[in-house]
Amino acid sequence: MTQAEIDAVSAVLRSGWLTTGPKARELESAVIKCVGGNSGPDLHAVALSSCTAALHLALIAAGVGPGDEVVTTPYTFVSTGETILYLGAKPIFVDVEPSTKNMDPVKLGSALTRKTKAIVAVSMAGHPCRAAEIAALARERSLPFIEDAAHSLTARIGDTPVGTQADITCFSFYATKGVTAGEGGMAVTARQDWAERIRRLSLHGLSDAAWSRYGKGGWWEYDVTELGYKYNLTDIQAALALAQMGRAEEMRARRESIARRYTEGLREVAGVTTPEVAPGVRHAWHLYQIAVTDRDRLALALREDGIGTSVHFKPLHLFPYYQDLLGVRPGQFPKAERCFQETLSLPIFPDLTDSDVAWITERIRHHMK
Repeated sequence: MTQAEIDAVSAVLRSGWLTTGPKARELESAVIKCVGGNSGPDLHAVALSSCTAALHLALIAAGVGPGDEVVTTPYTFVSTGETILYLGAKPIFVDVEPSTKNMDPVKLGSALTRKTKAIVAVSMAGHPCRAAEIAALARERSLPFIEDAAHSLTARIGDTPVGTQADITCFSFYATKGVTAGEGGMAVTARQDWAERIRRLSLHGLSDAAWSRYGKGGWWEYDVTELGYKYNLTDIQAALALAQMGRAEEMRARRESIARRYTEGLREVAGVTTPEVAPGVRHAWHLYQIAVTDRDRLALALREDGIGTSVHFKPLHLFPYYQDLLGVRPGQFPKAERCFQETLSLPIFPDLTDSDVAWITERIRHHMK
């Protein structure tokens, strides 16, 4: 947080317009520019209360309903799976590539059936999934492809930004993300009809958003066209994210610098494997995940040093709820399970200093002797 974020939020509070309004629309335009550039594809963006909301509404727009199957990855946060279940559909899991922890496109085809209604791929930790291959297979089967890019705003494959290859891409502005609104999300799509429906669904299914009805020249009358939700983003949150969007590239570059320092400092440490980045990929570095033998021992030792770590993520098929509901079991997705057993996320955020990184790597080297 800088003074710019504080000033932006204060200006909204002084304006008297607190809920969804002009700042939310400005944020949508900023994300379109970030993702598509000035000469990119014709994109539409809808600001929402969370990436979970974006995923939920993206699935509805894609036509997913009760009894359908949605192919996704087990190696993800619970929101990816639960939004499928919200609609009475069934998540079908595909194992991951250990190098990126993203869905393995080679295994995707065998998971598709006549019941498959959509594909949801995750770009884990800020490393883009193999979107071009997934999109090609989706087009072959006439299936919508949704990308859960909660971690991956500012990431690219070559010159192609994340947000342009899937039919709908969902971003997050949660507190820990590369750009934050505290809470918030965004759905980005080239399909105007889908964007319009997502916007309508985000505010109770009303025909016009509140800011249009109460703005200058607006009118009170509206219709309810379908069952909707309360998923809109406030202008307070949008102003915070807008201030951050102005330095999104700077913050991503700082995260990348931290990642390089970790990789250099841990390169020769026995029992530690640093993350791989595929050729031509620009990583967003939402997470810096090492693979380490005796992960929990190291995490506890670092905690004693005052160094916070975490694990991202426990695969969905290992949770009792998913096992009872879907009949999935341990051992079904061995690569996802191995990633979970070995992975430890180290601190990474723009205000982390070089001396902090040196201290963390020194303590890891000490504990891994």
